[in-house]
Amino acid sequence: MDCPAVSVVVPTFREAANLPLLVPRIARALESAGLDGEIIIVDDNSPDGTVAVCAALAESHPVRLLVRTDERGLSSAVVHGIRHAKGDTIVVMDADLSHPPEKVSELLMALNEDGVDFVIGSRYAAGGAVADDWGLFRWLNSKVATLLCRPLTSAADPMAGFFAFRRSLLQKSAQLDPIGYKIGLELIVKGGCRHVAEVPITFQDRMHGTSKLTLREQINYIRHLRRLYAFKLGAAAGPLQFALVGLTGMAVDLATLALVLLVMPFPAARATAIWAALSWNFYLNRRMTFAHARTGNMGWQYALYALSCSIGAAVSWTMSMFLAYELPFFADHPLLAAAAGVFAGAAVNYVGCSVAVFRTPRRRRTDHPSATHVAAFRYRDLPDGMSDRVVAESLLAARGTDCPRESRS
Repeated sequence: MDCPAVSVVVPTFREAANLPLLVPRIARALESAGLDGEIIIVDDNSPDGTVAVCAALAESHPVRLLVRTDERGLSSAVVHGIRHAKGDTIVVMDADLSHPPEKVSELLMALNEDGVDFVIGSRYAAGGAVADDWGLFRWLNSKVATLLCRPLTSAADPMAGFFAFRRSLLQKSAQLDPIGYKIGLELIVKGGCRHVAEVPITFQDRMHGTSKLTLREQINYIRHLRRLYAFKLGAAAGPLQFALVGLTGMAVDLATLALVLLVMPFPAARATAIWAALSWNFYLNRRMTFAHARTGNMGWQYALYALSCSIGAAVSWTMSMFLAYELPFFADHPLLAAAAGVFAGAAVNYVGCSVAVFRTPRRRRTDHPSATHVAAFRYRDLPDGMSDRVVAESLLAARGTDCPRESRS
């Protein structure tokens, strides 16, 4: 069989009611543009009859269903679909009918313009719009999320889940490890996209089902942003995160001191505040700055962290005293001597944490990567009148065995 030019990847979970409306519209859009394409449905083992719906749709449309039984999440589903896609151009869109399939051809035309790396179906580009029933909270939530990622890209709508790109972008991308829903932003940042085009669309509310945008997903978005900023900043990310955590620890220190002074004498209150700030910094650094070490023994790490901080405090004090008493300039400016000591102590703490407290764990060697489950089902298990044949392709077919490529991501 000939390789399709375009692969449209649609992640799903409990979207069976929307697929009979969505798939024909995508197919018509591809046909009217004269494009040979495939529609890849990546489903997270929905219990709503998605398998049966896709079986029926595959009778008359170029539908391929991939069912994941051991993994969950929209972004990872998109990555899964991309890796099994056969087209040289890939379009990603939601299954809830919020993105107009009729705009697919415009996205592809924009992608063919000189220098364009990535194309977004944009709510916020000139001419774009959202449904009239969007409330103030939802609009504000979207705008704040966009503002938070502004240093990463100048695109007006980087949060969009409707976008197109060339397969070659994957070869330029670093390891994809998105959290939550913003896989498009992940591709823009890690693919080093310099020219992102935007095609205006009218974003509609979902027709059937319920929204997947929960508080947990919004927290995941913050975690995802932290990863992307760390990727963008490179080697500077660790020290910068360490410094920011230290600033929050200063606030905890002062707030705790003010509170416990109400019931304790100053020496005990000061010791309590220092302990509270140290514990706060330890927790955040373990969760964020040195997240790779979260599987280590927490009690042992805490003891090492306290030791490292005591060494840093000693260095800070020694540096401040040396500058203030040995150099005339710092003798006249003791606050600058103290600041220099703080920086020296912080540097020692960071190095100590990196080397001794939160060491990078050794990776276990694996000879057999985990297999990807691709659903295969027969019509004999479905309602009468459906033909008896396998609709979802085998793993090798899904990975493009009949469409060999020099390299696959």
